Amino acid sequence: MNKYKLTKITKEWCGIRFYQIEALKDFNIVVKGEKGGWVEKEDNLSQDGDAWVYGDARVYGDAQVYGDAWVSGNAQVYGNARVYGDAWVYGDARVSDNAQVYGDAQVYGNARVSDNAQVSGNAWVYGNARVYGDAWVYGDARVYGDAQVYGDAWVSGNAQVYGELKLISGYFYHTKQKTEKVEMIENNEDYETLCSNPKLGEEEKPKGKKVRIRLAEGNIVEGEIIED
Repeated sequence: MNKYKLTKITKEWCGIRFYQIEALKDFNIVVKGEKGGWVEKEDNLSQDGDAWVYGDARVYGDAQVYGDAWVSGNAQVYGNARVYGDAWVYGDARVSDNAQVYGDAQVYGNARVSDNAQVSGNAWVYGNARVYGDAWVYGDARVYGDAQVYGDAWVSGNAQVYGELKLISGYFYHTKQKTEKVEMIENNEDYETLCSNPKLGEEEKPKGKKVRIRLAEGNIVEGEIIED
């Protein structure tokens, strides 16, 4: 038996017709007859599991919400995005393109996850944070504030990326302490760009000239500019 149906209650937005969903049976905390959020078509929300769309949330395009995932508030999931497992997307968050949010991950606030990015495990992305490109945020990581994680960057463990930090590439496994060595750092007036723990073979050594960079706080960091 299907768990929901598309009602005759519709609304148009950006040339797309959305249908409000209605539960056909009790499951999880949803009760039979309860109205949910909005989908473009039945393919957007699985009839299996406890996945549900609440409030004014919208799922459209070829996006899919399944497993026990929830999408609520004013959140939007669209493009070819996937939200599944026990993931939760809410607030004014957007998940788009080929992005995936899964496991126990949460994306909320005004956060954006797009392109081929992934957020998984118990990771949270929130505030005005942006995760895009081929980036992956997982484990117990937190990305928030105005932070940006993109390119092929990975953020994991108990890492916290926040403020106006941009992490473009490399691996960031945990909250950085001041005593930790930074292999590469680039500053401008608005952002800091870090590359921590670059992957080198046993016989390889960084090549390039040594640099000393003064940070905004007046601290001096020594590192190396790596050249091919």
